[in-house]
Amino acid sequence: MKARIALFLLAIGTVFTSIAFAQKPVTVGGAPMYANKNIIENAVNSADHTTLVAAVKAAGLVETLQGTGPFTVFAPVNSAFDMLPKGTVPTLLKPENKGTLTAVLTYHVVAGRLNSKALERMIKQGGGKTMLKTVQGAELTLTMSGDNIKVMDAKGGAATITITNVNQSNGVIHVIDRVLLPN
Repeated sequence: MKARIALFLLAIGTVFTSIAFAQKPVTVGGAPMYANKNIIENAVNSADHTTLVAAVKAAGLVETLQGTGPFTVFAPVNSAFDMLPKGTVPTLLKPENKGTLTAVLTYHVVAGRLNSKALERMIKQGGGKTMLKTVQGAELTLTMSGDNIKVMDAKGGAATITITNVNQSNGVIHVIDRVLLPN
């Protein structure tokens, strides 16, 4: 009897796991993002995130973002990095600027798994905005603009989430159109 119960529970667990990971993958940067892969395993395949991936490698954050998390990552596309003043990205990628680069990148990460519905609920409960503490330690302000979620940094810059709910095994990615900068 115990063996039957154990087999039944194993079968139920397998079904629920299959359902959780059976969602159709979201395509980002021309590549499918699979919910059973971690943030780094997916991000390296996105043609729209090559600058972000290079920065994560230069900052030594690959292992962290492959960890169990969960993390919510606001991931700027390449064109967002291109909007920074000329020379900013090459300067940040230099080894002597690793601390600054790490601060900028971890400013895009929040502990926990926050999908768009959770973010919208938090904004509504906050009377039109919510504050999220980043892994870097500073806060981001989130608001709604029509159906779009806006993410504002400490310097007043605003990014729009262009692709929501890119589920990962260790969190969720929301693609954004601007780089967020801490003070």
